[in-house]
Amino acid sequence: MDTSVGRVELTSAGTGRPRVVLVPGTGFNAAVALPWLRALSVRWATTVVDLPGQPGLSDPHRPRRARLSWYGRALDEILAAMDADGVVLAGNSLGAAVALAADSPRIAARALVSPAGFIRLAVDPKLALASTVWLLRPTAEHTRRMLRLFVAPGAEPPETEVEWMALMATCCRTTLAPPPLPAELLARRAERPCVVGVGEHDRFLPPRRLAPAVRRTMNLGIQVFPGVGHLTTPTHLDEVVSLVAEVTDPVVN
Repeated sequence: MDTSVGRVELTSAGTGRPRVVLVPGTGFNAAVALPWLRALSVRWATTVVDLPGQPGLSDPHRPRRARLSWYGRALDEILAAMDADGVVLAGNSLGAAVALAADSPRIAARALVSPAGFIRLAVDPKLALASTVWLLRPTAEHTRRMLRLFVAPGAEPPETEVEWMALMATCCRTTLAPPPLPAELLARRAERPCVVGVGEHDRFLPPRRLAPAVRRTMNLGIQVFPGVGHLTTPTHLDEVVSLVAEVTDPVVN
């Protein structure tokens, strides 16, 4: 569809109410999020948004400043163009921050997975070094070495993500992690149903740091996914579906 921020690509599958709109994280899109789309569309009509300014089929341009508010307005416009009411936003990482920034009255609830927007993402020296090497020389091995820090200790990242992230660093300029959203905005978002989940091994958003921030700003607890890092792999999508169900079932009923 055409919007004020350029062309936006949507990919949809499934039937059933309410409609779930999935907003992927930094550098991801519908093509990489197909396992998420398959898992969610078994139960609900699901649409994945290729965010503009991210690698995918939408417009490649993004602003230099105030990106989260820009993305929030863009998502509001997309939901209006879809003409879908009672939408449940499922946001992952950057996509969760975008879901929080959006203020459309069409949003009935939010399900946030490894959500940016609450705290600054932690980057320890090991992760910083691996990321720098990946950006400078995005070979498959450098990418795999970095992504091992995105999953649980001892686990291997999926080869699909390894191939994609190597390609992305070769061809694109990635965005930096988004800053926390204003506390007053997060307090307003608490007026609608919201659930938050994070992996127990998330190095960017450790549960011990994320939980107090979510409690302080939205008066919510968080669910900790066992055996999961920042990257939610296809083998752990049952936890995502269960999290989304917590807010979709009340919308229907």
